[in-house]
Amino acid sequence: MRIGIDARELCGRATGVGRYLGGLVREWAADPAALQHEFVLYAPEPLAVAVDAARFTTRIVAGAPGTWWEQVRLPRIADDDRLGVFFAPAYTAPLDIDAPSVVAIHDLSFVAHPEWFRIREGMRRRWLTRQSAARARAVVTISEFSRGELIDLLGVPDTRIHVIPPGLGPQASGLGLQVSDFGLRVLFVGSIFNRRHVPDLIRAFGPIAQAHANATLDIVGDNRSFPREDLGQTIAAEGLQARVHWHEYLADAQLQDFYARARAFGFLSEYEGLGLTPLEALAAGVPSVLLDTPVARESCGDAALYVPVNDRRAATRALEAVLFDEATRSRLLGAAPAVLTKYDWARAARETLAVLVSVR
Repeated sequence: MRIGIDARELCGRATGVGRYLGGLVREWAADPAALQHEFVLYAPEPLAVAVDAARFTTRIVAGAPGTWWEQVRLPRIADDDRLGVFFAPAYTAPLDIDAPSVVAIHDLSFVAHPEWFRIREGMRRRWLTRQSAARARAVVTISEFSRGELIDLLGVPDTRIHVIPPGLGPQASGLGLQVSDFGLRVLFVGSIFNRRHVPDLIRAFGPIAQAHANATLDIVGDNRSFPREDLGQTIAAEGLQARVHWHEYLADAQLQDFYARARAFGFLSEYEGLGLTPLEALAAGVPSVLLDTPVARESCGDAALYVPVNDRRAATRALEAVLFDEATRSRLLGAAPAVLTKYDWARAARETLAVLVSVR
């Protein structure tokens, strides 16, 4: 069967959905069961990741990679390829395409919380996602929490939803490192949205920085907040210019090094489809402090400390426990294997391919 894939997210800097699709493509390239299928990757420019050209044909569809490209330019080319199925890994799919479609919808933040999005962007995303889900033969999502939202907020029949947790990329492990090796390094990784309360994380870290001269906080992610949050101003207001370091993007090798050198991970997000970066941290032997939400409990279970929203003092205490309390660290990291076993790229690729094959 010929499987078409919207590969825009494999162009440029791969984050979020790009890393998700990249993980699937890598596994399909290595999976003997996938040999019987032909994959066609559609992108507006050459891919930024290496793929097996013998297994994955790349079609360059000229144009800016936005809605017009997805809905008008892409279907014209894809229809000529007589696809057996089309896989859309990033929330929306071409609505007027001949092949049956499968769409991956990772979360519904733009439906559940429209106030987090600019009016036009939110309206576009809600309409296109709703239409894509309605037309798709199957919808893939990454958590039971997101399955519930697809049913409740979009009315997608449960029988068409497939929960397939993603895998975790290889991470350099910091297990066994002592405080003296790299200092007290707290880490945040993820695009900066208002719902992730990064300013609160900075403020919660402040008392730790005051008490410990070797404590640092690294923030990794580009600023996509709306209304716009000024992280630089927050850092300056707390007097933490020398202790908090903001990196808008890190390549995978650099990011693995940051995970390996961290001692604690802070991720005060009130809404996620799953929350992948705390799991990546856990795989590197770094326990997390998370907001206490249903999806955080689903993803990390007993392998994280949970704090209420808007309770900065609780966040500070939890960070201190993860940094200094060896009994707490041992308990959290002891729970890691049972949590991490759910997140495997080979299984995710195998199950996703089965869904794609089933809809032809």
